[in-house]
Amino acid sequence: MDLGITGKTALVAASTGGLGLAVARSLAAEGARVAIVGRRRDRAKEIVAELQADYGAEAAAIEADLTTPEGVEAAVEQTVANLGPVDILVLNGPGPKPGAAASLGAGDIAAAFDLLVKPHHALVSRIVPGMRERRWGRILAVGSSGVVAPLPNLAVSNTGRAALAGYLKTLAAEVALDEVTVNMLLPGRIATDRVAELDQAAAKRRGTTPDAIQLESRKTIPARRYGEPAEFGAAAAFLCSAPASYITGVALRCDGGLIRSL
Repeated sequence: MDLGITGKTALVAASTGGLGLAVARSLAAEGARVAIVGRRRDRAKEIVAELQADYGAEAAAIEADLTTPEGVEAAVEQTVANLGPVDILVLNGPGPKPGAAASLGAGDIAAAFDLLVKPHHALVSRIVPGMRERRWGRILAVGSSGVVAPLPNLAVSNTGRAALAGYLKTLAAEVALDEVTVNMLLPGRIATDRVAELDQAAAKRRGTTPDAIQLESRKTIPARRYGEPAEFGAAAAFLCSAPASYITGVALRCDGGLIRSL
């Protein structure tokens, strides 16, 4: 299938590792121009070199702290200067610390919005007007299966990601007539450093080993394994594609059947 994104410009937030990198690779493989955005300049440059070597992709390394207004502005300006106006915006960022709902303080609630809502809103506000004017755009947020079924001991993440989902669902209806789609892709247990950290934290909390936690987790997944980042990236690339033009306002799970509801 031709995804129809050759030559489109994609800004992928937090793409120097994890799921952001997996999405960036898949978009580059399909011919998109990709801005690798993150705080690690050297790592971003390495990834750009890899994308150029593997796919002949046009790519740019952009160092920016997207949790600040200045970082958002710099990321957008540098992407446009190097690759052109943004056609595809992938919202992504680091996950907050684990914690129980009963132990949350006011600062934790504020952190949920500061980390998981405000930066994404700032990027969308900066980029969506151009998409609407050009009458083509894809906004995709990397979420969590906690949006559908809140995850134990991830109260901050559950709170912030649910708020983001509400905002994006509302936005999707507002921009649909302008040929802009807005979706979320919800990972389950994907084999990334973030999931490894959560497994380690669970092992420490329960007095066991990460291997034991992973074995227990796999038993709860119908596919009986953790997903591969490339599998997640492929799903993301489709949602950012031209053939996906009639899919909007959707939260799609990529979780091996982990969440048992439809």
